[in-house]
Amino acid sequence: MLPVNPDFLRAVAPRQSGIRAQHQALIIEEVGKSLAATLEKYEINTPLRLAHFIAQTCHESDGYCTTEEYASGAAYEGRSDLGNTEPGDGQRFKGRGLIQLTGRANYAAASGRLQIPLINNPDLAAVPATSLLIACDFWQVKHINTPCDRDDIITVTRLVNGGLNGLDSRREYLAKAKEATARLQAGQIAVAPEGHPTLHRGMQGDDVIMLQQALSNNNFSVAIDGAFGPGTETAVRHFQASKGLEADGIVGPSTWSKLV
Repeated sequence: MLPVNPDFLRAVAPRQSGIRAQHQALIIEEVGKSLAATLEKYEINTPLRLAHFIAQTCHESDGYCTTEEYASGAAYEGRSDLGNTEPGDGQRFKGRGLIQLTGRANYAAASGRLQIPLINNPDLAAVPATSLLIACDFWQVKHINTPCDRDDIITVTRLVNGGLNGLDSRREYLAKAKEATARLQAGQIAVAPEGHPTLHRGMQGDDVIMLQQALSNNNFSVAIDGAFGPGTETAVRHFQASKGLEADGIVGPSTWSKLV
């Protein structure tokens, strides 16, 4: 099993700011919790398969900023080819997942394979962990590992997209994913010490207190109040910069490894 983690996803995803950064941080953190085990289950477990999967899902999810298409889904209303036969199906079964699941018929098929009640509760498809399962299920159904083994981005993209939309973006993400995979194999992407979750601005609780205490122990002034606010984020950024890390204010395995 390749030890992929949230830092691996962040190494590929584009940097964001504001509300997009918050959405991205949440999705990456939640997907990252089950990423290694889920990819292994679907045999996305070689460097090429991993790189292609991450590149395609990064593009399809707008850089891991969303697990749901931005449009309302009204354009799918009445699309019998998607199984949208009931009023409201277009919006109800809009695109969701790291690779978007669209239409009543596709929701029903995925629901049966994954044993998740997506017809009665289609919003479940946008839950980050479920969105990963949906993408992996699609990958398996379409037999996409085969062109990955040939390093054939054209066929992979056609199977994911139905065409070659966004091919340049997918190529760029693939190059970054291959680089991140090589770093992972070389042990250059850290795994967080046990009991140290990824933290970011807006979080609260004992884990944040542990972070703030660690920052204080490293001579970075911060209030120890259990709330990851602007002051804590600033201290994290300064700490990261002092250690030669990317100063993104997100406390993942690489930052924890320097803190503790």
